[in-house]
Amino acid sequence: MTDNIGAPGTSLSRRQFVKATGTVGIGGLAGCAAPTNGDPERQGAGAGTGTAPQQGGSDLPVSGKPQIVDVNEQNNQVTLRAVTSRMPAHPGDAMGGPVELPRVWAWQADDRTPSVPGPVIRTTEGEDIEVTLDNTDANMPHTVHFHGVRKTWENDGVPTTTGMTVMPGEEHTYEIPANVPGTHLYHCHYQTHRHIDMGMYGFFRVDPEGYEPADQELFMTVKDWDSRLNRQMAGEDVSYSPRDRRPDVFTMNGRVAPRTLHPEDGSPVLVSEGDTVRVHFGNNGYMQHPIHVHNHRYRVVEKDGSQIPEDQQIEQDVMPLSPAERKTIEFEADADPGIYLMHCHKVSHAMNGTSYPGGMVNAVVYEDAMDSDVFAQLMDYAGYEA
Repeated sequence: MTDNIGAPGTSLSRRQFVKATGTVGIGGLAGCAAPTNGDPERQGAGAGTGTAPQQGGSDLPVSGKPQIVDVNEQNNQVTLRAVTSRMPAHPGDAMGGPVELPRVWAWQADDRTPSVPGPVIRTTEGEDIEVTLDNTDANMPHTVHFHGVRKTWENDGVPTTTGMTVMPGEEHTYEIPANVPGTHLYHCHYQTHRHIDMGMYGFFRVDPEGYEPADQELFMTVKDWDSRLNRQMAGEDVSYSPRDRRPDVFTMNGRVAPRTLHPEDGSPVLVSEGDTVRVHFGNNGYMQHPIHVHNHRYRVVEKDGSQIPEDQQIEQDVMPLSPAERKTIEFEADADPGIYLMHCHKVSHAMNGTSYPGGMVNAVVYEDAMDSDVFAQLMDYAGYEA
């Protein structure tokens, strides 16, 4: 078991969660996405038919939820590698599940669990970092490109303009200055149209000097997927073209509803009444997603790494999030303690195949509501067994 509860950055511990739900302990996770051993390059099983890909029998490792890597705590260095995995977006039999992408390319930081999205690489303004792309065990080229920060030409991570590609069997260290505070992205820039769509993306966070975190400071990445690509890469006989992309899976931090609500495998926004909540959103998909939060009005305080002056911040409950765009929102957990949806308001994106609800749906969950019958039912849908 892990103590990593809720969205990356949540300060509510697993102990607090168990106490709030009124259970003695959580006995097991139905369909829990735990990493497994196996050949990292073995071809995955087919995904089945229909718009919601079905869970396969592959022994590929399972991509986990993103973790935060505080690079300052490890001598300003981190090693990234790509691990061929499968992504159980929703492994349970509820609300259109199971939904699984049978093959993704997950980012692994050092010896942590590979994840889609990749780990949140976090540092502080002025603390320049070294990112080593370890491609020694890979079977295809990769690079790493960091958005937002200003760096030297050769460190931009784009093969066609720098002439630098990290080939299989090689490794390369990028020097990335932490000179632009804010929330940024990183991703592979080799065959970008395919490698991002296979899962090679993540957050790069540079805290400004004197930064004051919120009570709950969370990271949330939205992504639309055309599962035909993942199924084709897993060996299924299916036609796919990036020019004819038809997304059919919509995730938040690599999971679809109801698995998004799973406190250990998903990324619910768990809060206590009175908390100041700050959520860093990023869109690593190819479509715009309008993000709506129920019963809370929030302020957009940062966009693409730039602070928005206070006199230009307005309270709102829906914000558009374009491809590669980052926005940070803040709100007070001052509503009637309960469970409130956080979702894309393109309603077809809130589905698993033809089943509604599902897809790009998450929730703000108050600690005081976790011992309710409604929350217990949601946990049952999400695959939690008490």
